Amino acid sequence: MREAVLEVLRSVNDPELHRDLVSLGMIERIDVAGSDITVKVNLTTPACPLKATIERDVREAVMSVTGVETVTVEFGAQVRMPSTPPMPGVKNVLLIGSGKGGVGKSSVAVNIACALAQSGASVGLMDADVYGPSVAHMLGKSSAKLTGNAERKMMPLEAHGIRFISMANLSPAGQALVWRGPMLHSAIQQFLKDAAWGELDYLIVDLPPGTGDVQLSLTQSVQVTGAVIVTTPQDVALIDAARAIDMFRKANVPILGIIENMSYFEAPDTGHIYDLFGRGGASKLGNYPILGEVPLDTDVRQDADNGTPAVISHPQAAASIALKQIAQNLAGRVSVQTLTELPMAQLA
Repeated sequence: MREAVLEVLRSVNDPELHRDLVSLGMIERIDVAGSDITVKVNLTTPACPLKATIERDVREAVMSVTGVETVTVEFGAQVRMPSTPPMPGVKNVLLIGSGKGGVGKSSVAVNIACALAQSGASVGLMDADVYGPSVAHMLGKSSAKLTGNAERKMMPLEAHGIRFISMANLSPAGQALVWRGPMLHSAIQQFLKDAAWGELDYLIVDLPPGTGDVQLSLTQSVQVTGAVIVTTPQDVALIDAARAIDMFRKANVPILGIIENMSYFEAPDTGHIYDLFGRGGASKLGNYPILGEVPLDTDVRQDADNGTPAVISHPQAAASIALKQIAQNLAGRVSVQTLTELPMAQLA
């Protein structure tokens, strides 16, 4: 019976990877108790966006085996290591960038990090916007200070299930940093390699706006899994977002997708939709996946100010639902890229 079940599962493909679950090494266990079958599927990310589809397809395939009466599908998850790991203990480094400021990039990065952590992934968040760090405030830890361990490694702070590092936790509040390129490069190196990040599925890096020294330092210092571009719909933002895409292309950093933030506004009293900045502009940036559209939402702004991200404090808000779906879509894109790069012999 077990062999018959395993054989039919060879016909069930991962919807994103388009390879069967058996050859991908995703079938962790098959238990047979008479006519009752339990299959445990080890997903490539705990934030898998197509978990329900996989469960349905597995159930239908196993039920087709003669003698099977009930099927139970259980799930585990293990984020796969890419062929070239970026850092010891860190499986994926994901850059969240934008061509210009004011598009809500940091807010998006914080909420994505928290949403991935909620799904069960181990997540770190590095605030690389050295001149204008805001991550610590959005996580409610602006007054906390970074410390070192016995190995003289910087210890990331923790909030809402993620580990993070921000210049805001090293310098006095309100003090401007007047640094040239070499000093920026040194700070980025310390944040990356002189910090005790531990074991992480995803290290999300909130980049400063533009295409400057920090971006260059990061892409030259660590193997980056990919970048995400945050933009608003209007042409003024898209012009600069296109420059950010071009920078990553020249640095050989894959574009995992585009996020259209402040995509629309739904009036709470009437439900009418207003496209305040236009809508659908992200699709003009080329043939890149659109990870999602995030509406304007006062909860997101208030929660950022209060130090508890919207996906945690207002999980049912429209923006929070969009951000959680974006996190799932991003995790799915990372899985596709990682597994398509690995030889088949390494997948099982």
